[in-house]
Amino acid sequence: MAHIRRIVILVFLALVAFARSALARVVRVEVLSRTDIAGGPFGPAGEYERIVGRVYFAFDPKNPQNAQIVDLSLAPRNAQGEVEAWSDVVILRPKDPSKSAELAVVDVVNRGGMTTGVFNLDARRSASPDSSAFYGDALLLRRGITVVMIGWQWDILPGGTALHFGAPPVGAASRPITGLVRSDITVDAPTKTIPLGHRVGASQALGYPPAEPNASSNTLSVRDDPLGQRTFIPHAQWKFARASGDSVVPDSTSVYLASGFEPGKIYEVVYRAKNPVVVGAGLAAVRDIMSYLKYDSASIAPVKLGIAYGVSQTGRFLRHFIYQGFNQDERGRKAYDGFFAHTAGAGRGSFNHRFAQPSRDAQPYSTFFYPTDVFPFTSVAEIDPISHARGGLRAGSLRVQYDVAMPRVFYVDGGHEYWGRAASLTHTSVDGARDVGFLPTERRYVLSSAQHSSPGAFPPPGTSLTTKPDVQAYRSDPLDQRLALRALLIDLVDWVQHGTEPPPSQYPTLTARTLVTPEGVKFPSIAGVPVARKPHQPYRYDFGPNWSKGIVSLEPPRVGAPYAVLVSQVDSVGNDLGGIRSVEIDVPLATYFPWQLRTGLSSAQDRLVSFQGTLVPLSRTDAERAATRDSRPSIEKLYPSRDAFLAKVDSAARSLVAARFMLPSDTSVARARMAATWDWIVR
Repeated sequence: MAHIRRIVILVFLALVAFARSALARVVRVEVLSRTDIAGGPFGPAGEYERIVGRVYFAFDPKNPQNAQIVDLSLAPRNAQGEVEAWSDVVILRPKDPSKSAELAVVDVVNRGGMTTGVFNLDARRSASPDSSAFYGDALLLRRGITVVMIGWQWDILPGGTALHFGAPPVGAASRPITGLVRSDITVDAPTKTIPLGHRVGASQALGYPPAEPNASSNTLSVRDDPLGQRTFIPHAQWKFARASGDSVVPDSTSVYLASGFEPGKIYEVVYRAKNPVVVGAGLAAVRDIMSYLKYDSASIAPVKLGIAYGVSQTGRFLRHFIYQGFNQDERGRKAYDGFFAHTAGAGRGSFNHRFAQPSRDAQPYSTFFYPTDVFPFTSVAEIDPISHARGGLRAGSLRVQYDVAMPRVFYVDGGHEYWGRAASLTHTSVDGARDVGFLPTERRYVLSSAQHSSPGAFPPPGTSLTTKPDVQAYRSDPLDQRLALRALLIDLVDWVQHGTEPPPSQYPTLTARTLVTPEGVKFPSIAGVPVARKPHQPYRYDFGPNWSKGIVSLEPPRVGAPYAVLVSQVDSVGNDLGGIRSVEIDVPLATYFPWQLRTGLSSAQDRLVSFQGTLVPLSRTDAERAATRDSRPSIEKLYPSRDAFLAKVDSAARSLVAARFMLPSDTSVARARMAATWDWIVR
């Protein structure tokens, strides 16, 4: 009997251990605040609450689903042999579980900030996140969808409202691990101090501290062109420091140059850094929060289905997530049922290698030669004829069982991504010779002529992009892409939740002759308005012999042959062909260029500004058009009256609704925006 009792106890302990491992690797959720969202009820979903907290994870380095996490085996472990991490989290959920759609949209936050706000009309980001004004028309809430915002990026500056991620350290204090790190920056205003961490607008990331600040191997160089010859600046003229009033103080996060950094120049510092972290644990955290919600019956917001949404940086993150097979948890279960990768172009990023800098990307005239635009680019397997590498995002380089899960994927870009993010590589061969396409479980949608990720201000700011005073060209592309994005998100939700097939893909192709070389774009002639001819150019890079293990040993990398980059052909007005043509494009009052040149800046004026577009209104009358030698038709020629114009707008909106690229409730929004555009341009 004692023997049997011992066996029963061992079996019981084994079942307890199995039950513990059966849960997703969320160890616990700490709730810091729980508040009702004002303005409810939100339709049939009723009242919502906002939960702010912290999620604690544990990752098993021996689990095969974690084998792709670089340096996880070198991180400290707890008593169970697991590596621990944590994420800030915000959850919006129906207060009444019976009114939940049992589907979660996980907002993979961009540099710590919420991104799903783009789906809400009339939202005020300056309002309290507990108020209804913050969520506008609350599209997702009114459908009973749970929204989860999760931190994943280790290098977010401390403090503020951004969501942070506590990545595990690598190595021990007694034996620190070092490695090469590179930081580059181009400034458009004089300064004596630049950060080591990447800076995007008002957002700045943490940089890795130098292992030996005074080492002779640390270098600072300057050049005039991305591929230009580097001139190395003598060590006596720069240091790891920052200007502070009239003083210069040591600073391991900044570089100080006594003579100052010149606008338009490309500066690059290469140094040996210390104290890496397990950057790739952020991918596992995004994986495991969804598994926890789906498979742990005691989760704080139980659901049955999940969709991940990422935009720009986090759209690239999702492409990386898919490529590296993170959609299976430690038990091999499917995490996400759908992905919405928005404005990622052909990119992935620095999300899972030693000394990775997740904020670094690759822009037309900034952040050069990081592992962003790297082969493979297409979903289906392709062969690079130069490097002879073979692979695909979802075929040829992954474990066989990964695609058994068959998640649904939307790849959504604007016209900007063809100029600024090499988006053509997602659906053509790397030599640009043929169309490749997508898998049956994927859709590709391009929002014609849209700038990067969100519409520009309307009315746009003052003119400064033309040499002719009687021709207006604005630093903005206010095409209201939100309307298409809202419809596409609901299309994906319906595909995941009900199996409803989404609309066919809409994007430019070689076959349809809507995809051409930059030189082949037939731009209209607009006096005083220069046009783009130089898109962002990705190259084949060599980061050293250990790159396959996630270790960079060459900084800067060797730059090899370029990949072929193609862009959308345009119509007679200058707006993109081949994608979803919004009412602004189908019933035009202006040319919406999805790119903007560096006109008026200190250098490289034929290069592109990152992320921004350009608005060039049509001439109001034929007389104005003739006076400015504008090849585009005039508004007077296109529309006999305001009412005739709005009738065409209504017809275009109905067509978009029928194609499921606009929600029926949004037609009035489209009409009001176009009426305002008419009044602004014509009057």
